[in-house]
Amino acid sequence: MTVIALLSVAPVIEDSMADEVAAAVDALDAHDVSYETNPMGTVIEAEDIDTLLAAVGDAHTAVDADRVTTVLKVDDKRTSDESAAEKVDAVEAVLGREARSED
Repeated sequence: MTVIALLSVAPVIEDSMADEVAAAVDALDAHDVSYETNPMGTVIEAEDIDTLLAAVGDAHTAVDADRVTTVLKVDDKRTSDESAAEKVDAVEAVLGREARSED
């Protein structure tokens, strides 16, 4: 089974969040997960929900701020081992092109 999630962890501050977001992303390396960060969050893949939630907990805790918001969206499709990359590949096959615009 593969569990895929979209995670967004951010301090509630007015200045740049880059240092604290980097700390959250760095905390994921202590876990058996794969991840890719994009401008709106980080997509995480794990073998099971317990592994995923442990990684998310550490990412949340890694942010050093008076107030931290964490948003988690989980896709736990228990009948398939389809990876995040395979999900994107399926959309691109239908589109007949990459699922992104030209810069």
